[in-house]
Amino acid sequence: MITLRLDPELEKEVRLVAENFGLTKSDLIRKSIIEYLRKLESPNAWEGGKDLFGKYSSGLENLSSNRKRLVKEKIKAKTG
Repeated sequence: MITLRLDPELEKEVRLVAENFGLTKSDLIRKSIIEYLRKLESPNAWEGGKDLFGKYSSGLENLSSNRKRLVKEKIKAKTG
């Protein structure tokens, strides 16, 4: 068993949310902790795609800051 102390504002918010969901405060806190722990176990966006990032890299740096110039050069090269 765990005893948990919350500041009055947080306890009020927990009580209101629990009431809105038809849960007890304990059930809401229990479900919240379970969800939090599940999120810790799942990979974040970087971990999930790190083997794909840069896989098809153009080798060019600063594509976002030079995008207009690069697009113009591509169009010019295609149109001759």
